[in-house]
Amino acid sequence: MSQATKRKHVVKEVLGDFVTPTESQQIVRVVGSPGNNLHEAVTANGERFLVSMPTKFRKNIWIKRGDFVIVDPIEEGEKVKGEITSILYKDHIRHLQTIGVWPEGFCEDSTLEERRLAQQQEEREEEENEENEENGGMTDSEEDDSDLFVNTNRINYHYSESEEETDEDEEEDEEESRQNITGGKD
Repeated sequence: MSQATKRKHVVKEVLGDFVTPTESQQIVRVVGSPGNNLHEAVTANGERFLVSMPTKFRKNIWIKRGDFVIVDPIEEGEKVKGEITSILYKDHIRHLQTIGVWPEGFCEDSTLEERRLAQQQEEREEEENEENEENGGMTDSEEDDSDLFVNTNRINYHYSESEEETDEDEEEDEEESRQNITGGKD
């Protein structure tokens, strides 16, 4: 089986199937990734341990901090106490919540996280509305040039001359021209 075909089947399995954990399996949250396909996980009770990612998921499926996974326990493991069997996405989590399998310890966290994300979105929209009102209806792209590419290979020259400096320069230039005309005699 080619790598592309394998990847297609693994992704289809992870995204398509709604998996419910068996009695020996448990749902955990990934809190870190120390490396070597190991991930630090925490249970709903607060117990922390390492879980390994099986070879079928490696370089095909990516997980990050905060993701939920279903873990099979490894009895003989001292540090690594589980192996990831399934990765849970939002649709999977909603399905598990509706059938009542979702751990109570994670229910509070997920609802708080959803509320926090909704509140951040509302704040962004309010800020954008305020900026548009302040700009007189002008959009950010019409006014702000901060998104333009800045060439770091060129030296930026800042020319700022005040009126006093230009007056002094003009007087010096006039004196030099008078001296050149008179031949240096004053």
